[in-house]
Parts: sequence; C-alpha cells; structure tokens
Amino acid sequence: MYVATRGLYNLKPPTVFVPPCIKANVEKLFDVHGAMSRVELNLDLVALDVGETYEIRNELVVRPFKTHHVIPSQGYVIYSVRKKLKKKYIHLKGPQIKKQKLSSVEITDTILSLEVAFIGDTMSDFILDPRNADALRTKVLMTEATFLDEEMGIEHARQHDHMHLFEILENAQWIRNESIMLTHFSSRYKIEDIREAVSKLQRQVRGKVLALTEGFKSTYT
Repeated sequence: MYVATRGLYNLKPPTVFVPPCIKANVEKLFDVHGAMSRVELNLDLVALDVGETYEIRNELVVRPFKTHHVIPSQGYVIYSVRKKLKKKYIHLKGPQIKKQKLSSVEITDTILSLEVAFIGDTMSDFILDPRNADALRTKVLMTEATFLDEEMGIEHARQHDHMHLFEILENAQWIRNESIMLTHFSSRYKIEDIREAVSKLQRQVRGKVLALTEGFKSTYT
C-alpha cells in the first residue's frame, strides 16, 4: 500500500530494508501484487544485514539489529552523523585549522548520535541482547505492543511471537529512550482500551509513552 501510494502521487520510490535471507521472497511478493493490481511498484529494495551500515544521506545512517519473530526479522537504529574537532586541535584558530585541512590531516572525529529505533513484529527477547543496547538508548523508540491486558497475557503474546505491554514494564530498567511510541496493537482493542492500559503504566514510564491509535475504533462509534 505504501509503495503504491507513493507512486500514485508521483513521489520518489521509497527505500525498503529487509534481511538478506528474505529479499528474494519479498521481491516475489511485490511482483505478484503488481501483476494482480496492474500497477508498477517502484522501490529500492535493500538487503541489509545485522552489523552493516547504510547511508541514508550525508548526515543520517541506519543499522539493523536482530529481533525475534516467526519469520527472520530485524529492527533498525537511525543515527545522525556529525564531525567533532579532535581534542588535540581544539586550541587551534581558524587559519590553523584550515591549514591542517589543506594538508589532508584528519582533524575531526566522526560522532554518531542515537536518534530513532524502529522495531517491527517481535518478541521481547531483543531487549536483553547486549548487542541491541543502542536501540534502547535512542531519543525515540517505536515498538510494537500487540497485547495489553491480563486476558491475553505474556505467555499468549510469546506463543504468537509478539510483545505484551507488561513486558515493557518488566524491562523498564533497560529502556532508556526519551520517548516511546507504541504501535501494532491487536485489533481486539478499542481506543479506550489502549489509553486505559497506557494510563496504568508506572509513572517513570507513562510520562514518555505515546500510543499511536490512528485507525482504531472507539467504543462509542
């Protein structure tokens, strides 16, 4: 839908990242969908593996990290890139810095700042993986929270390879993000159910959580 909509409005084809092991199957899906809907689906499908870095533009890069779902899956951390003058050159004045640059001396360090982490369908196991620490320290964390209540508890969520809101509470000490956006709620919930569940979060977590409820129905409509 996203790719087709961008084409409909003559927008630049999107770049879509996937684990290398499923790229061929994803290409087939787009081919079949395009043939059945009789539209040309233009996109840049990039196979990006854990440990690799992709430059989105000069000042932004993305790196994937491992998540856990019924099919191979991964989340993504977006970093902003900036240059910082090395300590040993801080005392130099403008003309001296320029001279060093002209002599091809590397006078800056590359600094990566944690901006956004996006997590698709997954179980909560990724939280305790030390290799995923960056995802839990970004300014914004976008994570699924498929199930919210005791009726559909943590064990139910794990059986279906998803996350439960209670697991965010259980692991709150590891989640250092400034803001948390919750997505991918089960369709069994209404807007009021989602808001009530978020309101019950611990105070230190509740203040930085936003539930993305667009598309969900209200009990009163």
